[in-house]
Amino acid sequence: MVSTLEPGRRAVVVVADAAIVEGKARGATAVLAVDGQIEQVGDPAAVLAAPMAAGAEVIRWDRRAMIPGTVNAHNHSFQSLLRGIGDDLPFLEWRDRALYRYSPRLGAEDMGTAALFAFGEMLLHGVTTVCDFYYLNAQGNDHASATIEAARRLGMRMVMARCFYDWDGAPAVYRETVPQAVANFEALARRYQDRERYLVTIQPAPHSQHGATPAMIEAGAGCARDLGVPWHIHLAEESYQVDESLRRFGKRPLHAVAELPVDLSNMIVVHACWFDAGERALLAERGGSLAYCPGSNMFLGDGVTDLCDLLAREVRVGLGTDGGCSNNRVSVLDEMRMAALLQKVQKLSGQAVTAQTAFSLGTAGGGDVLRLPVGRIAPGYRCDLVALDLDDPSLWPAQALEKNVVYALSARAITDVVVDGQSSVKDRRLVHVDQSEIQARVRELTSTWQA
Repeated sequence: MVSTLEPGRRAVVVVADAAIVEGKARGATAVLAVDGQIEQVGDPAAVLAAPMAAGAEVIRWDRRAMIPGTVNAHNHSFQSLLRGIGDDLPFLEWRDRALYRYSPRLGAEDMGTAALFAFGEMLLHGVTTVCDFYYLNAQGNDHASATIEAARRLGMRMVMARCFYDWDGAPAVYRETVPQAVANFEALARRYQDRERYLVTIQPAPHSQHGATPAMIEAGAGCARDLGVPWHIHLAEESYQVDESLRRFGKRPLHAVAELPVDLSNMIVVHACWFDAGERALLAERGGSLAYCPGSNMFLGDGVTDLCDLLAREVRVGLGTDGGCSNNRVSVLDEMRMAALLQKVQKLSGQAVTAQTAFSLGTAGGGDVLRLPVGRIAPGYRCDLVALDLDDPSLWPAQALEKNVVYALSARAITDVVVDGQSSVKDRRLVHVDQSEIQARVRELTSTWQA
């Protein structure tokens, strides 16, 4: 067989004994990728016989099932350092005793440590793409760059949702003026925006109604328009935020934001626990998206987003873990389970959200929300794959693979992770960074912190 691959291009074939493709379990499956993009999916013999597979690296996942890499649509990486600090407190006390107390102490090197910790743990839990909503920006881009470099070192795909934040009640390390935020965002995008492989994507993120003035929200949305990317904003996470919006603007959160000269069709709302029917209808009508964080919403006692209504209205939805100190877990596979179970009990219906729907939200749904070609095992998508140990009891019986992945999967069943066609986790260990290094750095940084 003669290869049709052009010189200098890289091909890989991943072969597994089972797979979940387009939400359906199937038997032995192979994926052929060239330069990180999936070109062919099918029977292993046929894929291996393809001309482009000649000379390709072959990764064999015997006794393992292949699933798409999961997509974490909302996270704050530095908060993993704060895990266990401020737990079980009311939201505002948690914010003051954890976030506002310790985050001002963190320098760029510390941010690199936090990102290695957060993203490394995510990779081990099958997350291949993470959106890091990042708001310690008063120093310019040094902290954000350290976070991005940590993701690149680990071999992880990331969206840097660079925050636009000017509320004077927050620590000074969070705050910029509108011109500073725009200039720093544009500089970061010029340095990192990767439009070919999507390994690093820069998107703007006006923090919230309380964290960003209307002028700052407008500026962030304007940067998104200019760059052709989505923009992110926390809205209606807590009930008091609805009251505050009514007091300040005379309108509920989404309606107040919609009155600004911003494009809601490329807006990603985070949380939306307290959107009423009118706001959910508006989000659908204007084409907005949702990053849904059920684990964090439960952990902080925020409330329950009406996911079922939003899905019925055909709103794009992805799943996020939120920060490590507002959830204590960084697994999107966990979020799939929690999303389904929380809606079932809220709606008093075991069919409210099915396993197949939850799986889609944590994979293809996240890719759709972030506007990235990830989360599916299909030609044209990036080759982000996760291997699951078929001999792990959490995946038995074998005929229930799709549902077991959502409802029963143990983290120990995740053995290998491929990002953009290259191994990032192999045999349950990070490939590019020694985990003992991360552990030592976290221990040294946090040894004097008090819960």
